[in-house]
Amino acid sequence: MDLTRTAAEALDAADSLAGFRAHFAGTEDDGPGRLIYLDGNSLGRMPRDTPAVLARVVEQEWARDLVGSWASWIGEATRVGDILAEGVLGAGPGEVLVGDSTSVNLYKLLVAGAAARPGRDVLVSCADDFPTDRYIVAGVARDRGMTVREVPADLDEGLDPAALAAALDERVAVVVLSHVAYRSGALADLPAITRLVHDAGALVLWDLSHSAGAVPAGLSGSGADLAVGCTYKYLNGGPGAPAFLYVRRELQEELRSPIQGWFGQRDQFAMGPVYDPAPGIERFGVGTPPVLGMATVEVGARLVAEAGVERLAAKGRTMTALMIGLADAWLAPHGVLLASPRDAERRGSHVTLAHPQAWQLTQALIAAQVVPDFRTPHRLRLGPAPLYTRFVDVWDAMDRLRTVLADGVHEGFPAEPSRVT
Repeated sequence: MDLTRTAAEALDAADSLAGFRAHFAGTEDDGPGRLIYLDGNSLGRMPRDTPAVLARVVEQEWARDLVGSWASWIGEATRVGDILAEGVLGAGPGEVLVGDSTSVNLYKLLVAGAAARPGRDVLVSCADDFPTDRYIVAGVARDRGMTVREVPADLDEGLDPAALAAALDERVAVVVLSHVAYRSGALADLPAITRLVHDAGALVLWDLSHSAGAVPAGLSGSGADLAVGCTYKYLNGGPGAPAFLYVRRELQEELRSPIQGWFGQRDQFAMGPVYDPAPGIERFGVGTPPVLGMATVEVGARLVAEAGVERLAAKGRTMTALMIGLADAWLAPHGVLLASPRDAERRGSHVTLAHPQAWQLTQALIAAQVVPDFRTPHRLRLGPAPLYTRFVDVWDAMDRLRTVLADGVHEGFPAEPSRVT
């Protein structure tokens, strides 16, 4: 791979997605000292259309039309869910619902899935999955008198399917896994692992938080049972934007949400004395939908759908390959190690680098107008978002990191704060 800046400029010139950059705020500055944002895998940039959409909902639908707007608002969770299903997740209409947080949705689907496998008393999770996912699995197991089997995973290479296979038997009810590892960016083989879990008679619940909008999920084609994910990373829904959940159509009537809210009730406005779950995906609704948040999710989801997840994934693979090539050439002599899969087919859209002073490097990069983030242990995570990050942004960011290391700038920053109290 040609690692010159001229080659990066050529990649930008040939990029069929280049026009999407103009849809995002904060991308106007092309100067040499500009801010380079490489944390799109934590919080995506704001689409330029978002303020106008929010203003419409606030000033017209709320301020002017008041409660009359509920006629349209009440169906937003499924309408926006269908946009995500078709344009982002590879699912069918009526299989995705928007609302609540990723954690709440994970809880709902995990409890529902465990109840649908009576006689099975084991939940399986991955030891390197996002902490909240593991905490919820542990809590559900405790409350239901079940056992948790945590499958080990390599911090950099991700889950080994053989290790998962060894944990599966007739006692397993539900397996909870991340499609893309939050720390390393390791990409799990969703279709193959789904088949493996099904062969054991269990259900699989996927967390798509670090993959939705960056790599294809292909939920329907893979036979995936259940999935959840957030919308504020690659989907650019904004901080605190509502999450989504997916339930395969064939499972919907079999599963029952443990949170019996009135938005999951069959005849919602009859205000009846007994809970009767609505048919289809709506039975997983709980309370009043977050109307403002869903409006912002729709803006981001439509941009991703227009760009096409396959094209976004292809660009993400090339950007991260450039990042890895530059790290090998420039940063390895300074003790920086790759902490992500080297094989592009096994990576999501972010790259993680390991260094004993990763915390100080993170702070020095921020001071140098590059925004990454830090993950324990000693990891610097770099997340170029294919919708708005350019190849020259990747090149320039790595060049600034090279300078920080060569000049020892990071040595002037305090060590990572102790988290022991």
